[in-house]
Amino acid sequence: MTRNVRRFSGGVYDLGLHVVWCPKYRRPVLGGRVAERLDELIRDKADERGWEIIALEVMPDHVHLFVKHDPKSSASYVANQFKGFTSRVLRAEFPHLKSRMPTLWSSSYFAASVGAVSAATVEKYINTQWERPWKKEARS
Repeated sequence: MTRNVRRFSGGVYDLGLHVVWCPKYRRPVLGGRVAERLDELIRDKADERGWEIIALEVMPDHVHLFVKHDPKSSASYVANQFKGFTSRVLRAEFPHLKSRMPTLWSSSYFAASVGAVSAATVEKYINTQWERPWKKEARS
């Protein structure tokens, strides 16, 4: 698997985030035209921010998103950018979303970092630095 790194003035990065969020009360309101429009809005927001959507699934009662983002954007910032923007637009375009719930999204979300290698691989790599043949003499 080739790693697709991005560059900026301070270095290089490859940051991925798995984000999941639900409508208020986990109501199954994300179907049909609402789901299509939500997909479109999420993609628009990602393009606006320069983020890359790797995978996106809109389920009736939750959203799964795998997005590559820049190093200056925290997980909470990424999640809230998508949630705030989509809530505002969807509630304006689909009045039934306003009448059924006080807000479109639950205040919570799930976020997990996603990398090209597992956490166990990184831990092993760091813990075995001094075991490299070219490093053994330097530690003594």
